[in-house]
Amino acid sequence: MKQILANYTASITELKKSPTKLLDEAGNEPIAILNHNTPSAYLVPSSYYEKIMDILDEHYLEKEVKEALNYSKDELVEVDIDELI
Repeated sequence: MKQILANYTASITELKKSPTKLLDEAGNEPIAILNHNTPSAYLVPSSYYEKIMDILDEHYLEKEVKEALNYSKDELVEVDIDELI
């Protein structure tokens, strides 16, 4: 049996009838769409999806920064600040 990762559920039939009504009833929470009592999809409000995408962006940015900071001292290049002007 698959775990349902939402506090709200609806059948595909309910989704076909009125997706807007489902979103209104769930507030700003995701809805598990069930097919024969098994989650087949998740319906999420746009604000919730945008929040997820922001979290993913931050995760990948953090990963890139960590990789960029992972260097050895012999990779460093000494520069005279007056030569940069």
